[in-house]
Amino acid sequence: MTTTTVPRLSRELHGRPVAPVRIVHLGLGNFTRAHQAWYTEHAPDAGEWGIAAFTGRRPDAAEALAPQDGLYTLITRQADGDTFEVISSLSAVHPASDTEAFLGYLRSPQTAIITSTVTEAGYMRGADGHLAVGDPAVAGDIEALRADAEAAARTTPGKLVGGFLARRAAGAGAITVLPCDNLPDNGPTFRAVVEELAERVDPTLLDWMRQNVSWATSMVDRITPATTEGERAAVAESQGYDDASPVPTEPFSEWVIAGDFPAGRPAWEKAGAGIVDDVYPFEQRKLWMLNGSHSLMAYAATIVGHETVADAIADPTVRGWVEDWWDVAGKHLQVDAEDVARYRAALLDRYNNPRVRHLLAQIAADGSQKIPVRILPALRLERAAGRLPDGPVRALAAWVLHLQGHGAPVKDARESDVVAAAQGTVAEATNALLGLLASDMVPDEDLVAAVVAKAEEILAQVGTAKG
Repeated sequence: MTTTTVPRLSRELHGRPVAPVRIVHLGLGNFTRAHQAWYTEHAPDAGEWGIAAFTGRRPDAAEALAPQDGLYTLITRQADGDTFEVISSLSAVHPASDTEAFLGYLRSPQTAIITSTVTEAGYMRGADGHLAVGDPAVAGDIEALRADAEAAARTTPGKLVGGFLARRAAGAGAITVLPCDNLPDNGPTFRAVVEELAERVDPTLLDWMRQNVSWATSMVDRITPATTEGERAAVAESQGYDDASPVPTEPFSEWVIAGDFPAGRPAWEKAGAGIVDDVYPFEQRKLWMLNGSHSLMAYAATIVGHETVADAIADPTVRGWVEDWWDVAGKHLQVDAEDVARYRAALLDRYNNPRVRHLLAQIAADGSQKIPVRILPALRLERAAGRLPDGPVRALAAWVLHLQGHGAPVKDARESDVVAAAQGTVAEATNALLGLLASDMVPDEDLVAAVVAKAEEILAQVGTAKG
């Protein structure tokens, strides 16, 4: 009896030649590999634009991808089956701790772009929207970079300041920062915290940054679940090679970008990306409609017993909750009503795709960063008009219950703060949490009473999940 050895995914056998590194990415994970790296792969000038990607806190992605030359398989999960594609745009992968490599890329004039997918929490913003200077990691970066410009920074703003110090010293010229996180105005938001940290480290760096650093803004819309052993097995069976880190994603994809690229960029628009003057209308539509309904389901649907988006949306009760939210969010968007209707229909198709296993517990993380930008803006507008609509009130109630131990486990960048605030009754927790994250919205007795009522409604559905 003979056994067949399945070869490891490699450039020699499966990919294209390594492209020169011209993009540095912070936050290597499935999300960026399903959009930015995919669009770069499909640009006609992909051979000129390699990405050097650095992991987040854990080195796992780099350890999995390095032995296979940065290559991975993108699995597009359509309702009727999968398609497989090898992505070759990652020219190098590094753990976040590899400061020497990061600074080396920043010193190179051919490095033209820094991109990031570090989540909202990675921006290190305090409750006031400014740099969280009281955070030990931020304070540590400031102290370390003051003492040594080449010090290893822990935070993303700290890494950028260290990188800019190195680039200035090398005379490497202009560069663009293009954040890809689900955050309104992510370019200006990122710029603000990085400039605040730079001012505390070396105020003279600000003038150089304003002359040499361009801050772009983008919106990304592509549902990308976590990888499981099932994806690895599917690649081996279907493609005949071993991939330690394939990425499952959905067929739908949208990337909208605004900004200047003085050192150049890939021809992303020829791969389907939208290059626009103003990202905000698209960003708002995605954050409120997709991400807002995701957060609602992550908290409310897990309480009633659902595990995935597809499971949840198949439950008529949960779908009704989502439709209630969309009714409110849709009327405040800056796109026209026909666009809203098309997007709602597309979202239902995407959510109902049973082959995209998007875990609600994964979506539930970092609600303290997400609820203020996904749910509260529409609720704030409704309260200003004297209304208390079910959709946003229910989403807020579900998050309060989540922090009190119902549904998905709590995993939050501000976990100690928000869990402490959520103690006591639902009314007490609502007041405390709004005071912590949206002080302009309290006191509001009618809102608190409505949240209490919706919390009771959600708990009354426990054990009745359908789908």
